[in-house]
Amino acid sequence: MTKVQVRELFFEKFIAREEIDSAVQKVADGINRDYAGKNPLLLAILNGSFIFASDLMRKITIPCEISFVKFASYEGTLTTSKVKELIGVGEELEGRHVIVVEDIVDTGITVQKLLHDIRKKNPLDVKLACFCFKREAFEKDFSIDYLGMEVPNFFIVGYGLDYNGYGRNLPDIYKICKNGVEL
Repeated sequence: MTKVQVRELFFEKFIAREEIDSAVQKVADGINRDYAGKNPLLLAILNGSFIFASDLMRKITIPCEISFVKFASYEGTLTTSKVKELIGVGEELEGRHVIVVEDIVDTGITVQKLLHDIRKKNPLDVKLACFCFKREAFEKDFSIDYLGMEVPNFFIVGYGLDYNGYGRNLPDIYKICKNGVEL
């Protein structure tokens, strides 16, 4: 099994890039089908979703736009349960079809805050496209409209997901080794 070190922690390969590509295509197919003849705005959450959002945009075949927001809720491998808005919504959302693009939903606190803020701006509809979902960690009450894949509740890096800012550039997804040490 392929292992990598990200800062002081060790990770083993969990999801190969071919499986990632298939999951992104599944999400794009759903958006292409549901938004044919419309012009949705994809609102990607930085930093983690930038790779997923980029790949997704290349697979979407309908007219669409993209913009970005930035939130922070993690320190190291743990959520802080507090969401800091670093870059807010800059576009006019009233009367728009909005698709929030997120790399991973675990507790759901970041996405819940963003969905709440977006709905106050009177869009026609708001949907959520998420690459990874950790059902075991999920604490909120909203649905994921376009899901790439479910993953178990362990810490992962790669494909935009990071550990303290590192590991996002890995083309595959890696799960943390037991206690983060090399086995």
